[in-house]
Amino acid sequence: MRKLRTIEMKRLSISEYRDAEKQPLVVVLDNVRSLYNVGSVFRTADAFRLERLCLCGITATPPHNEIHKTALGAEDSVDWQYFPTALEAVESLRDEGYTVLAIEQAEGSLKLGELPPDVQEQIGRGKVAVVLGNEVKGVGQDVVDACDGCIEIRQYGTKHSMNVSVTAGIVIWEINRIIKEMPRMV
Repeated sequence: MRKLRTIEMKRLSISEYRDAEKQPLVVVLDNVRSLYNVGSVFRTADAFRLERLCLCGITATPPHNEIHKTALGAEDSVDWQYFPTALEAVESLRDEGYTVLAIEQAEGSLKLGELPPDVQEQIGRGKVAVVLGNEVKGVGQDVVDACDGCIEIRQYGTKHSMNVSVTAGIVIWEINRIIKEMPRMV
C-alpha cells in the first residue's frame, strides 16, 4: 500500500468547489467559543461539501488567524452566514423548509446510529440542519425548544460530553451516510 500524493487526489479548486453540488446539510454553531473548533468544523464541512454553516452569537467568523489555523483555507470554500442568535438561525432555516435537529442530551432524544426509519427518510430527503452547542453549556434550551427534535450520541465513559468539533465530525459523517444511502425523492 502506498500513500497517495496530494496531486493524485485531484481535489477541487475553490471555484470548482463553489460550483459543485452540495450536501443538503447545514450546521449551526450556537455560541461556540473556541476559534480552533470553528475552524475544524469549517474543514469538516468542506470535506463533506456541506451547503453552509451558520455561525451564531459569540461564535467567531472569518477572517481570523485562529480559525484559519485549523480550517486550512476551508473558510474560503464553505459558505457561511452569521446570526446574532442560534434561535434566529433556526427560525430562518425552518422558514426555508429545513428540518432542524439539535445535537443534545435531552428527554426523548434519538440516538445517532439508531434513528428510526421515518427520521432517516426525512434526513435522506434533504434540507436538514443540525445545531451544535457551546463547549460548556451545549445547545441553549430556547434553541432546543425551537428544533424539530434532538439527536444524541451514545457515550459510555465518565464524561457527559465531547468536543464540539469531534461531535460535528461524527454527526456529519452519519447524516452524510444516510443521505447517500437514501434513494432521492423527486
